[in-house]
Amino acid sequence: MAAADQEPHASVVLHPRSYQDESYQHGFLGTVDVLQKAGVLQDVVLEVEGRRFPCHRLVLSAASPYFRAMFTSDMAESRQKTVVLQGLDAGMFGEILSYIYSGTLHVSLDKVQPLYQAADLLQLDYVRDTCSSYMAMNVERSTCVELYKFADLFSLDIVQNRCLQWIARHFTEVASSEEFCSLSVNQLTEIISRDELDVKEETTVWEAVVKWVQHCREDRLHHLPIIFPHIRFNLLTPYNMVAILDHALVRKDPGRSVIRNVVKETSNVNMTRRVGMDTLEMALLFTERTREMLWMNPGEGKYIKCRYDISPLTGTVTSDNNIYFLAEDSHKKYGLFKYNHVGNKWERKSSVRRIDPSKDYPPNDYLMEINGHLFYLVVPSRSEVVLRKYNQHTNKWHTCSTPLHNGQLDPNVAVCCNRHIFLFTGTEIHCYEPQRGPLVQENPVRLQF
Repeated sequence: MAAADQEPHASVVLHPRSYQDESYQHGFLGTVDVLQKAGVLQDVVLEVEGRRFPCHRLVLSAASPYFRAMFTSDMAESRQKTVVLQGLDAGMFGEILSYIYSGTLHVSLDKVQPLYQAADLLQLDYVRDTCSSYMAMNVERSTCVELYKFADLFSLDIVQNRCLQWIARHFTEVASSEEFCSLSVNQLTEIISRDELDVKEETTVWEAVVKWVQHCREDRLHHLPIIFPHIRFNLLTPYNMVAILDHALVRKDPGRSVIRNVVKETSNVNMTRRVGMDTLEMALLFTERTREMLWMNPGEGKYIKCRYDISPLTGTVTSDNNIYFLAEDSHKKYGLFKYNHVGNKWERKSSVRRIDPSKDYPPNDYLMEINGHLFYLVVPSRSEVVLRKYNQHTNKWHTCSTPLHNGQLDPNVAVCCNRHIFLFTGTEIHCYEPQRGPLVQENPVRLQF
C-alpha cells in the first residue's frame, strides 16, 4: 500500500503538568534558617529596645507585609543598614524572628499576649490566628478576666466569646476575685447584661456591682446610672429592693434621686430570668432497647423523655450543661454529637476515628470534660492508652502525648476530677494531668483488697 494510502497515526495530546518538590520547600526554609544562625549574607540590622538583630531583607519581606512595605518603598528605612523598630518587645521580636526563619512557633500563656501584639504590628496572620486559638483554648479560672480584657482591646471575637461564656457559667466565683475589679465599666455591663449568668438570685449581681464600685469608689460612683439598667431589679423581692435603695452606696451618692429613678423604672420592666435561676440538677439515663433518653429529678419526681437516633458509645455532661456523645449514626459512622435542648435533637459536631480494640479485649472508651475542654480516652489494649482533645474552635481532634504506664492495664473505669483523669484498674489508680501538655503518670496507687 502506498504511503499516501496509509491511515494517519492518532495524534497524541500532551497535557502539561506541574510538580511540587516538597523536600525543596522544607529544605529551602531549613537552609535560610542555617544562614541566619551562621550570620551569613545578612544585609540589615533591626534594633529593638537596644538589642540588635542581623537579618535578611528578602526573608523579612517575604514573611511580612509590614517589612515588604518598609524595604520596597521610598521609605528611609529601605536605604538604612540599621532600622530601629518602635513599639515592640525585644524578647517577643526574637520569637517572631525564630518563626520567620524556621516556621516553628512557640506559644505559652506567659507570652501569648505580647506575642499577639507583635504579630499584629508586623501583620503576621498565622501567628495572630495561632495566638488567638491558643488563648481561646486556655480560658479558665485564673485566666478568664485577663484574656477577656485583652480580647476586648484587640476585638478577638473567638477569645472574647469564650471568656464571656466561662465568666457567665462561673459568675459567682469570678465576681469574688480581685481580677473582677479590674474590669472597665463597659466590660462590667457587658457581663452582667447576659441572660446566661449562672446565678440563683439577682442579689448576686448587685453584690458584684457593689464590690466593683467600692474597689475605686471615688472614680466609679458616677457610673452607677450606667450600670443599674443592667441589673434586673424586677427579679428581686420587695425586701431586697428596699435594702438596695437604703444601701450606703446609694444613700450617700449625690445623684441618689437619679439612681432611685433608674431602680424604680427598671423594676417595672419584665426582664428575662437568668439561666441559673431555673437550672435543675438532673440524672441523665439512656435506654438502649427503646432508644429513649430520660432526664430524671428524683427529689421532685419529675422526668423528661425523648427519643434519639444514634448509638451512643460514650458521653458526658459538661459544666455548662451541654450533653455530648461519641456515637455511631445511621450510616455506621462515628462522630461527636451535641444535644440541642431547644430543638430536642442531636447535632453532629465532628467525625471521630475510633481506635478499634483488640479482638480479645473489651472496648474501653471514655468521654470527659476538663476545664471546659472535651477529652476522649481510649484503652484499646492492655498495653496502650490513647488520649485526644477536642478543639471546639477548629472543630478538630488533636492527639495528646501518650500517657506513661507500666504496660499492664486492665481498666474498670475512668473519671475526671480536679483537672485530672483517673484510670482505675483492678489493683491500681493511674492519674494524668492533660493540661500540662505531655502527659506523665503519677506514682500509681496500689489498692489492697
